[in-house]
Amino acid sequence: MLRMNKTVLASAVTSALLLGAVATSANAQANETSITYGGYIKLDTMVTRTDSGFLPTDSIGRNFYIPALTPVGGERNTYTDFHARESRFWFRASQELANGETITGHFEFDFLGTPGGDKRVTNSYSPRIRNAFILYREWLVGQFWSNFMDLNMIPESPDFVGNPDGIVFNRQPQIRYTMDNGWSFSVEAPESTITPFQGGTDRITTGDTAMPDLTIRYQTQIDHVHLFAAGLYREIEYRQGGVSDTTSGYGIALNTKIDLGPHDLRLGVVHGEGIGRYVGLNSVNDAVITEELNLDALGYTGFTAAYRHVWSDQYRTNLIFSRGQFKDQRELTGLNANDYTQRIAANVMYQVNESMVVGAEISRAKRELLSGDNGNLDRFQLSVMYSF
Repeated sequence: MLRMNKTVLASAVTSALLLGAVATSANAQANETSITYGGYIKLDTMVTRTDSGFLPTDSIGRNFYIPALTPVGGERNTYTDFHARESRFWFRASQELANGETITGHFEFDFLGTPGGDKRVTNSYSPRIRNAFILYREWLVGQFWSNFMDLNMIPESPDFVGNPDGIVFNRQPQIRYTMDNGWSFSVEAPESTITPFQGGTDRITTGDTAMPDLTIRYQTQIDHVHLFAAGLYREIEYRQGGVSDTTSGYGIALNTKIDLGPHDLRLGVVHGEGIGRYVGLNSVNDAVITEELNLDALGYTGFTAAYRHVWSDQYRTNLIFSRGQFKDQRELTGLNANDYTQRIAANVMYQVNESMVVGAEISRAKRELLSGDNGNLDRFQLSVMYSF
């Protein structure tokens, strides 16, 4: 009897699952759900020379250029690195609803910047989330590039970013509302980085802030000219180690990309106080602790310029300059804080076919401290990328 009940129960469960599967399939067909995917596979090889110190073998600065990691103080070193960690994959599901509207979900990951793995035997690395968001009507909800950032300012480069010193570069969870007239507004995840009193480049990361970061931006295209303006307002809080204070941060970004026939010119400036984690890959912190255990926002101004010249269907070159200049607050940060970082690069991109590109780039990066000590990072990089 018990065996019969189990059989009947199994049959009922199986029937229910089959009916559910048929209903789900019919519903998906009626709502015209479509799934698309893409990505690329990329190999990077780099020969790096640092004239004032060493980048450890497990440093993320060995995978791509990070302004704050240019060594200052030490002997000259040269090393070669190979990796395929920038390779990425994304997929997107779009569904037409019964009322004719569309809802879309997007997920994307790569392997850059994650811990684990080794360079000795397997070179295995964990995946990381890049973007994961939902699009519905005028709303974007999830993790995506900050509304304060202009993707048009990233130049074509074998390096992962190309010009991080002088631009806004940030991905994070957010709620964004975009209008048809070019305006968009967002509330975004708050996070703060703090410099201890006289701490130089030391960093405390805190999530004490109660208020989300607020952004507003406007972008438009006038003939062959892209125009972008964005503002950021945020509160920076820290309530540990005897400190219990809040200070405000603000930022303004102005960018343009001018199409000159097949060529283009990209120019941008960003300025603010208390925006360190948004700019220069956090090469300056948001605020510093004063001797009285209060917070004082740290200032930053960034510049970038990039010119892309298309020689033929197969060859193009890019000239890139970026600089991050930090407000001199040595009475609070000490002399070991960054004064500025900058990078100059030139590359050649060879379009092998419609799906594969080979790039070669030479660059020089420099970081200087308020003390006047500085270091240079010279790099030759070769990349091969297949997009699908």
